[in-house]
Amino acid sequence: MKPSPASKKPSLLSDSPFPAIILAALLVMVPGFGLHAETATTTDELQGKITDKSAELKKLQDEIAQYERELDTIGSARKTLEGEVKRLGISSKKMTTDIAITQNRIKTAELKVSDLESQIGDKQKRIETGRATIEASLRNIGRMDEITLAEHFLSSVSFTHGWEEADRLREIQGALAAKITELMATKVVLGENRNTVEKEQKTLISYRSQLSGQKSVLDQNRKNQVSVLSETKNKETNFQSILSEKKTDALELEQEISNYESQLKYSFDPSSIPSPGTGVLSFPLETSYLSRCASKKGTYGNIYCITQYFGNTAFAKSGAYNGKGHNGVDFGTPEGTKIVAALTGVVKATGNTDTLRGCYSYGKWVLIEHGNGLSTLYAHLSYTGVSTGQTIGRGEFMGYSGQTGYATGPHLHFTLFASNAVKILRLGDIKAVTKCASAIVPVAATAGYLNPMQYF
Repeated sequence: MKPSPASKKPSLLSDSPFPAIILAALLVMVPGFGLHAETATTTDELQGKITDKSAELKKLQDEIAQYERELDTIGSARKTLEGEVKRLGISSKKMTTDIAITQNRIKTAELKVSDLESQIGDKQKRIETGRATIEASLRNIGRMDEITLAEHFLSSVSFTHGWEEADRLREIQGALAAKITELMATKVVLGENRNTVEKEQKTLISYRSQLSGQKSVLDQNRKNQVSVLSETKNKETNFQSILSEKKTDALELEQEISNYESQLKYSFDPSSIPSPGTGVLSFPLETSYLSRCASKKGTYGNIYCITQYFGNTAFAKSGAYNGKGHNGVDFGTPEGTKIVAALTGVVKATGNTDTLRGCYSYGKWVLIEHGNGLSTLYAHLSYTGVSTGQTIGRGEFMGYSGQTGYATGPHLHFTLFASNAVKILRLGDIKAVTKCASAIVPVAATAGYLNPMQYF
């Protein structure tokens, strides 16, 4: 005689609350369920916006490349008032586009941070839910283990049903073990997401600093446009006269510094610095700009946008630098080109000789001391984005190129020193009577200047 439904002994697996708990665990495991499905939708939307920003960035970069080609053409021609006014106009357009690129990068970074934070929140909730489910399930499995095998089978409708429920128990235990492994992996990814967020947030801080600098450069460039027209009274003869005066003053200052440096005593020890050819330095230009230099080989004669090398160059032989040779490498860079540190180091000093009218020297400059016996100088900057004592990593933003000080056109002057040979001096300490008495600049004995090309 079969028992009536009312008298049927309840099955622990079919009639206890345990199956509902297991169902919850299985639902957590199913991709796209609950919170995870909602987060996936949000992630897809954010990824779509990031893709749109990438396409927008490509168009802006193409626009920048076109402006650079126009500026290269102007730069290769004889310097005239008309050409300078045109150059300043194109530079303003380029810098406006540069600002748009940085704003694009800031928005992209913000989207990435939002996406990662959304993923982090989802993973945290899944871990919490999964942990609670596993704990509840284990408690129920523990109660099952307290029942003897005989009691388990006697509680079932048939022996076959009993074996089936025993098999289900083993499957559930296996699923729980897999869920624990999955949650452990999720926790690892969660940590990676958090590390990525920290990096993106640092990137955001850097981009915002760069944006501030770009706006400053653009503002100064517009002031320079007004100044050029005001000083020259829109006459070519006046413009050429001003250029000639600047050149004379610059040569006089170079002679003063050169005479001083030639008197400095310094015994160069090759063992105190890395050997030439070891490639310890990176180029001090943003990767995206340096990559475009390859297409400008016809203009510069090289793939690095170098306008003048170190040493006894053709320009030096023409009478420049008082016959002492060029003490660095010049890179042709439109105003507002991002400049980066060639190697990790500490900012030893910064300066701006333009604060003194008529002091045609390095303009805005930065000196970085590296921990391997080398120091690097970045001069004629339009904006300085670092301060004395600051630690800066290889490839990190430190300023924008320009033509401050005495420069025949916008460029980056890059000098490499043996660190123990270079020192910072007031120009008034070099010569009592000078237009630059209060200006500070790095100087070194002749032997302390190194050829950067041997260390890239």
